[in-house]
Amino acid sequence: MTLLPQILLACLAGGALSVVLAALVAWHARPTWIPALVSFAVGTLLGAAFLEVIPHLFEESKNHQQSALYILGGILLFFILEKLVIWRHSHDHGHGHDHGHNHGHHESNAATDNGRSGLLIVVGDTFHNFTDGIVIAAAFIADPKLGWVTALAIIAHEIPQEIGDFIILLHSGYSKTKALLLNVVSSLATLVGALLAYFALREVQNLVPVCLGLAAASMLYIAVADLIPALHKRTTFKESALQILLIGAGLGTIVVARMIAGGH
Repeated sequence: MTLLPQILLACLAGGALSVVLAALVAWHARPTWIPALVSFAVGTLLGAAFLEVIPHLFEESKNHQQSALYILGGILLFFILEKLVIWRHSHDHGHGHDHGHNHGHHESNAATDNGRSGLLIVVGDTFHNFTDGIVIAAAFIADPKLGWVTALAIIAHEIPQEIGDFIILLHSGYSKTKALLLNVVSSLATLVGALLAYFALREVQNLVPVCLGLAAASMLYIAVADLIPALHKRTTFKESALQILLIGAGLGTIVVARMIAGGH
């Protein structure tokens, strides 16, 4: 098999496997499980950002100050994007709020807050998948055996992240079918990144640090700005202890995935 079919097969198999396994876990989640599973998602997002994406960013770009600026710029970008979503919602529904009951108003605001998390996680995951495609293609071009090992490593850390993404989408009010569809579409970015890297590796390789910075920024922004504040609304000792345990479990899942992947 020539090089390009191997690259495409690795990307398709990896994307399909991670999305399907994540969906199988999340599909059976009951609505009452969602608040607890959001804590797990926080752990996977922070783990993926600090243990996978940011270290890889520093490896790709030797200028660490510039790498930090990519992350900072990404956080500001997602803040602006979130503001635009809020502005659009307020503009479209402002008149309706003037005549609605307070209870309905608060429910609408809560749905909007959660919906922004879903939108941003899809954008961030798409950047991440695009970068994964570049990394896979670069590894295959260097050595097909290295390419397959790299693809397996990426699958290992993508599965817990996809589970977290799926849970966040459900928490954001998306149906299970729509959440699955969005994850599938987002996973196709791996193919796009791989194809661009294959045909124009040098030019695309220069964009890898930028994409990694945006991916890390999206994970950090979602976890810290959107999900953790929601966890603070549940204040009992039992709920707080469960949140801490599940955040730790999410982090641990990423650590185990890295160990299985040989620390890639």
